[in-house]
Amino acid sequence: MTITCFIRYEIDPFGKAAFEEYARSWGQAIPRCGADLIGYFAPHEGSATTAYAAYNIDSLAAYEAYRARLAADPAGKANYEFAKRERFILKEDRMFLKHVSGPHAKLVLP
Repeated sequence: MTITCFIRYEIDPFGKAAFEEYARSWGQAIPRCGADLIGYFAPHEGSATTAYAAYNIDSLAAYEAYRARLAADPAGKANYEFAKRERFILKEDRMFLKHVSGPHAKLVLP
């Protein structure tokens, strides 16, 4: 059963550009280390401090192995250090959910 990891970030409202750089940097490392990246989402309208990320992973056991590979990955290490140095992430919460609503109908445009 595939699970989806949703990450909710509280970011510094003046650190949006840094968060966007951080998000783009994960685009190669996350898939290379074993997770199916759905994407990172930065504030656009409304809250200036809430951002999200989501990726699919096979199981919690696969998640643990993935996190170890990501921490050892040179690009992953560099991105973690960038976030630590720049301090634009104020808070980070993870939750794991399973998809229960599919299959969905095809999109119909009016």
